[in-house]
Amino acid sequence: MHHRNTLFPRLFVLAIFCVCLGAGLLPACAPAADDTARLVKVLDGDSFRVTYRGSTLEVRLIGVDAPEYRQEYSRKARDFTRDFCQGKGLRLEFDKDPRDRYGRTLAYVYADGVMLNEALVRAGLAVPLVVKPNVRHAERIRQAEAEARQARRGFWSKGGLDMTPAQWRRSHPRK
Repeated sequence: MHHRNTLFPRLFVLAIFCVCLGAGLLPACAPAADDTARLVKVLDGDSFRVTYRGSTLEVRLIGVDAPEYRQEYSRKARDFTRDFCQGKGLRLEFDKDPRDRYGRTLAYVYADGVMLNEALVRAGLAVPLVVKPNVRHAERIRQAEAEARQARRGFWSKGGLDMTPAQWRRSHPRK
């Protein structure tokens, strides 16, 4: 008899707790679903697929433009991105616009506390690309380009690319 008298109040308190937790009125005890992204496939220097929160996303790096497929330095940029991301937990940082016009997720991507977007430009394998309103780290990326130019890294060893990736896309339309 005593068991029945204490069971109902305990269930009632548990139910109230669950309702408050589900409504966001109480902090979750356990961390949210895994916020670490994992590389699935590199598409080119500035875009790739990851698994993130149980889904596969195509990510486009914010603030950078890497050489296009069959353009000079495209393989080096792709390989740099692959080596940077492979086998590591990636942290995605979002800016104001979460997606581009193609539906890709726009992000700054970090591994071991280092931002890929900035590292790619610093290595001389991508150029800054400012697309408003996603400009949170534009100055930081611009500084990385100045450093790459001065140190003559990547394509800056020969004075830059023959064509920017944007010029390449315009002169080599996809069929």
